[in-house]
Amino acid sequence: MAKWSGKSRGTLLGYKIFVFCIKNLGVRAAYSVLYFVATYYFLFLPKSNRYTFYYFQKRLGWNYWKSKFAVFKNYFVFGQTIIDKTAISAGLRNRFTYEFDGVENLKKMMADKKGGVLISAHIGNFEIAERFFAEIDFDYQINLVTTDLEHSVIKEYLESVSDKKFSSKFIFIKDDMSHIFEINQALANNEIICFTGDRYFEGSKFLEEDFLGKKAKFPAGPFLIASRLQVPVAFVYVMKEPKLHYHLYARVAEVKHRDSQGLLQSYVQNLESMLQKYPLQWFNFFDFWDDVD
Repeated sequence: MAKWSGKSRGTLLGYKIFVFCIKNLGVRAAYSVLYFVATYYFLFLPKSNRYTFYYFQKRLGWNYWKSKFAVFKNYFVFGQTIIDKTAISAGLRNRFTYEFDGVENLKKMMADKKGGVLISAHIGNFEIAERFFAEIDFDYQINLVTTDLEHSVIKEYLESVSDKKFSSKFIFIKDDMSHIFEINQALANNEIICFTGDRYFEGSKFLEEDFLGKKAKFPAGPFLIASRLQVPVAFVYVMKEPKLHYHLYARVAEVKHRDSQGLLQSYVQNLESMLQKYPLQWFNFFDFWDDVD
């Protein structure tokens, strides 16, 4: 059974290469490097290819050749999101345009000064959401709950080349559950807690739900915590569009107290609707449905 290992694809060296290309060639020219990167992934990462191919063919119902080509395009678009994130961090934010869909929901949910929970996914480019919030005067401390230790190294590097320091804070999930206290304290300070809800890894608690026609496992933590804290909850995604354009979607979730399964169902329905619009922006390179030989 192949599950997510706790580390994301993308290395510090890769970010340094992208920064060099961006600064010397520009964003669009830097995209050209991705033809080589995506080709390498497509030729030499057979496991990842199988899992992504399965998503396109079995879960979306695409034919064989369309699914094969989509695997390559998926790597290419993933690389574009990394270049975009790096470019924006390095001071080229004004090269991009931004569209806001439902941002009034975010402002409304924070009006009661109780803090709030955002649940996103590994689709699109959520890590640039902070730059969106700066555009709309959404002046709240954002706390990213994560298990991915690589983020700290990459974050330090991006800060070193950025024109503006990151204001987001990281809350790392710990075995002793001390992160729960950090989350509660942040909410008490009227801050935002942000989870990704689509990466279960072996040994952690999970919930199951039908997703794209087949049962899948999701991490229990985001849905248990969000359904018990009695604070506003929203699903938020930042999706890449053509021509250096990004689209932020925000939808407030209806949450019943202690109904984690119901919250997961709402999340899955919302996530499925996003993937219908942006099928190439699914960036989970492992056996998500535990159904690949």
